[in-house]
Amino acid sequence: MDTIKNFKQCMVNRDIPAMIEQIPYAGLIGIELDSEKADGTPVFRLNNQSENIGNPILPAIHGGVIGGFMELSAAFHLIATMNELAMPKIIDFSLDYLRAGRCQTTYASCQVWRQGSRVANVAINAWQESESKTIATARAHFLLSADE
Repeated sequence: MDTIKNFKQCMVNRDIPAMIEQIPYAGLIGIELDSEKADGTPVFRLNNQSENIGNPILPAIHGGVIGGFMELSAAFHLIATMNELAMPKIIDFSLDYLRAGRCQTTYASCQVWRQGSRVANVAINAWQESESKTIATARAHFLLSADE
């Protein structure tokens, strides 16, 4: 119960690094808040970890790790930017891989396309060396639940 209580307090404070610490999978794959863009948009970082390799020949990050990174980034972004506090629950996630995610630091940024009272739509872009060279793009739909 303490974990849920702690996470809700992090949500109230809009404290993304503390939220990340509360999610074991985020720690396992190495997600961190990297920085903010000029407009205040958070940029998330997936640290380079050999455990995240899916194709050792290239080597490349496992596609599921990239997807998990992008989905969690969208959820954290949404929580931090919502007008009213609500727990986002994933409804749908559509991911397009555009190029191999090499075994190196990966970044993601999100944009809330629409947030209603019950559903939010978020776009996510992931890149490595340059934001103009996207490795994957995704769309996520979240159900917004006021309280559990």
